[in-house]
Amino acid sequence: MHENGCLVGRVWLPGVGPSIVHLREGRAIDISHAFPTMRDLCEAPDPARAASATAGTDLGPAEPIIANADPRGRDPAQPWLIAPCDLQAVKAAGVTFVVSMLERVIEEAARGDSGRSAGIRGRIAALIGPDIAGLRPGSAEAAALKATLIEAGAWSQYLEVGIGPDAEIFTKCQPMAAVGSGAEIGVHPASVWNNPEPEVVLAIASDGRIVGATLGNDVNLRDVEGRSALLLGKAKDNNAATAIGPFIRLFDAGFDIEAVGRLELALEVQGEDGFTLRGRSSMARISRSPAEIAAQAVNRHHPYPDGLMLFLGTMFAPVEDRDAPGKGFTHHEGDIVTISCPELGRLENRVTATDRAEAWGFGAGHLMRNLAARGLIGG
Repeated sequence: MHENGCLVGRVWLPGVGPSIVHLREGRAIDISHAFPTMRDLCEAPDPARAASATAGTDLGPAEPIIANADPRGRDPAQPWLIAPCDLQAVKAAGVTFVVSMLERVIEEAARGDSGRSAGIRGRIAALIGPDIAGLRPGSAEAAALKATLIEAGAWSQYLEVGIGPDAEIFTKCQPMAAVGSGAEIGVHPASVWNNPEPEVVLAIASDGRIVGATLGNDVNLRDVEGRSALLLGKAKDNNAATAIGPFIRLFDAGFDIEAVGRLELALEVQGEDGFTLRGRSSMARISRSPAEIAAQAVNRHHPYPDGLMLFLGTMFAPVEDRDAPGKGFTHHEGDIVTISCPELGRLENRVTATDRAEAWGFGAGHLMRNLAARGLIGG
């Protein structure tokens, strides 16, 4: 985790509830008296300055709080880390990298059958050619390629959002439903072909200002989404299937949107069966800039009065076989998924089934009543 960055997050205080914290010299400082919600902090004119200038209550070293997030060994009498967002909408952009675009086309063509994917992958790649990585979505060159692919009978809804003028923006989960680093992350047991998606997540204020960034895991049920794009909600929005954290790094003089465009994310999956998967996602290879994606997500046509958290997509798409030749990668119960980069820290979660993960039970209504009872907002 970058020691000089302005890092803010949320901590669950036993007997109290969720509190906003600012990390100072490795210690968690509760600033909830000034900013009852992360939404409130992100709405400040200069969130990083506001967090740094606010006096608060010292909750102790951050590391034990982070370590206590794992529900399997948690001490319920001590604070633990939770997802760093609260009232913000949680949205995601899909098909923002060429590699992920090709994999979505393959999913659509394979109709959820991972065994068919290898042959389709080669045919699609041959049709599109090697130069698509530099193609700007919505450009005249992209329109010409679209015409060529339609004529060849190879057009896809995923190519439409991958190289067309409009980005794919969808709801990943409901506000308050994301889990934080250390929590279990859910994969629907009906899925037999799925994978993690390591992504940068932007924190955006209601007026469209991008105020910070963090890490996210946009769990993808490849077989479910591949059957039909109309099943995207079933493939994406499930219990505990969105992980965000560990902290939001707020923009300041040392970290801004240009720095986001240079981030290099690392992914590691360690299975209880001894299987190891490693991957990466380089923001320098994104097809649309983070600022462009944000502008398509929140604007006069799409207002978000509480702001939003926006997943930016990934270039990671695993093709390694895990269980049998030609079957590709899929998660097993107990997989440890770690997404990391030096600037934003480590997001680590253990995979379990969505119906075995801790059920989401603390929503916006619960938060408002909790804050009112603590005297942090009007009753």
